[in-house]
Amino acid sequence: MAQSAVTRERLFALRETIAKLEGKPAPALAAAQGEALAEKDLSTKNDSGLRLPLGIPALDEAVDGGLPLDGITEVRSDLLREAGAGSGFVLALAAMLQRQTGENPASLPILWIADMVSTMEAGIPYAVGLRDFGLGPDQFFYASPRKLEDALWLAEAAIESGVFPATILEVRGNPKPFGLTESRRLSLRAKAVKRPLFLLRQAGEEEASSACFRFLVAPAPAQARPLPDGTMLGGSIGNPVFHLTLEKSRNPAPLSFLLEWNPHDRRFFAISQSVNPRLPDERAAHSGTPLSASSNRPDIKKEMGALLAFARTS
Repeated sequence: MAQSAVTRERLFALRETIAKLEGKPAPALAAAQGEALAEKDLSTKNDSGLRLPLGIPALDEAVDGGLPLDGITEVRSDLLREAGAGSGFVLALAAMLQRQTGENPASLPILWIADMVSTMEAGIPYAVGLRDFGLGPDQFFYASPRKLEDALWLAEAAIESGVFPATILEVRGNPKPFGLTESRRLSLRAKAVKRPLFLLRQAGEEEASSACFRFLVAPAPAQARPLPDGTMLGGSIGNPVFHLTLEKSRNPAPLSFLLEWNPHDRRFFAISQSVNPRLPDERAAHSGTPLSASSNRPDIKKEMGALLAFARTS
């Protein structure tokens, strides 16, 4: 069914090209312009209800008041080993969406769709971890089709149904079957039904898409766990922290933030980047004073030769 949708869109594009060559009006182009004007009028009336604010004033201002709830928001990671950071940030957005609605979270199911390639490398969501992260596993649905085309069709059908308040589509890298045409079709479905789609691209590069905003997410060192008296428990690990970079927006340059996720309150807290802006792999294992070089041994290793550890017995 995904192949038929792609063929249908190519057929419409071919008809528009023929109409332009014959000097006739293109009905699909006129309909798209009318749809854009209608969406613009609707957005000016109900734009406040179609946004998901993140609770960080600087970040909300950069994303025009919040993430769109009638479009695509892309979240990507540079490396596959950072898949947990991208997945955690997307799950945090889904939990915030449940909190914003004010309804019973049990009536707001979340659908996670992952292609088979990303599942084999990044794994699947863990039910106990979802509960600790602020989501109910009993209302969390997971699907992993064998083909990426089936995953795209399932995402399109889930958005069009309007049953799920949020749909998550996980892909690995920049696969050829998922290009600008498929992204545009999903974006049109999201705008028509007014449902958000969170595109999670694991170990992917920047590419053209119909996403309103694109974030680059990387893991950041967590702070210590706070005690009731306000002090920090030494050696403990607190809430997860994300190093967030807003790559695609109306801002001329990317913006970076350090956000801590509180699963109890289901909200983000900004962390000063002056605390420790470097990632764990950029810091030394020991923060103490480095040892001085030894003075009684050569600084250059000898070349390996034909040496034996033990004397020959015969």
